Order: sequence, then C-alpha cells, then structure tokens
Amino acid sequence: MLHEGPAAQRAFPSFTARLDQTVFIVTTVGDRGERAGCLVGFAAQCSISPPRFLALLSVLNRTHQVAESADLLAVHTVARGAQPLAALFAGETGDEVDKFARCAWTPGPGGVPILEECPNWFAGRILSRVRGLGDHTGYLLEPVAVELGDPGEALLGIHDVAGIEAGHPESS
Repeated sequence: MLHEGPAAQRAFPSFTARLDQTVFIVTTVGDRGERAGCLVGFAAQCSISPPRFLALLSVLNRTHQVAESADLLAVHTVARGAQPLAALFAGETGDEVDKFARCAWTPGPGGVPILEECPNWFAGRILSRVRGLGDHTGYLLEPVAVELGDPGEALLGIHDVAGIEAGHPESS
C-alpha cells in the first residue's frame, strides 16, 4: 500500500521496524578528560575511499555533550552475548551513573575508552559534525586505529535492544 504526504510520516516507523540494523557502543573522552559512552542505533560506513564512517548521537544524550569537545570517537561492535553491556550503555545516563566503573575498559588512542568485552572496534578522528539530522548529530569519522577480534562474532541488532528504555531524558 502506498503512503504519501503526512501518511508517509506515520507509515515510516513500520518500514524501519522491518530492518535489523547493527547497534554499536560509542565511547569518547572530552577535552577535560571526561569519559562518556552510549549505545548507537544509527551508524554506517559512508565512504570506501577514503574510508569514512558516520555515527549519529542523540542531541539529548550526555555522550553528545562530551563529544562536542572531543577529537576522537571509538565505535565498538556488540556481540549478541553482551546484552548486559548494551543495557548499561543504553539504559543508564552518564548524568547519574559512571558507566565505566561498571565495565572493564582500557584507554585507547587519545585516552578514548576501549571496552574489553567488545574485541572489534575502531577509533575515528572526528572530521566534521553534521547538524540538522533531526534529533541527532552526525559525526563523520576517519579511522585512525582498528582492532579486529572474532570475525564470526554474531552482532547485536536493533531488535535485540528494543526493550531497553533510554537512560537519557525524553526531551530537553
């Protein structure tokens, strides 16, 4: 059935509900050493040559606030068995909880937290911040370090985390 105009806006969530995008945990460190991280459902490679990746952070999220002064973001894939880690980074807000006190991590490039439970990750230099993407800001990343763990790791998708209530406030 074709939906156009305002009906298309209402039907679009039914279209996207059929997709099972991979989710990621993005971590960063701000210019004053403040760590932050969150679960991200909107992210993708956006160029082959040169290699580029676009990660979108909710403007309501504390990680967005910290990323505004950051030089790097680390993007971690999340294994299907790591739902508790995904719940920590999606369901808690850094305004109230130190997420990094509740998981194992090590400092990566530029001090960006690298999650030990996520063996596949990359750190990317923020080349630009793309505003006007609805309720998210896009961070265009240039890979500067990549760690390749298990290539057969089954990854967590958006449907796997659908029941997690967001830790950040619903509106500003």
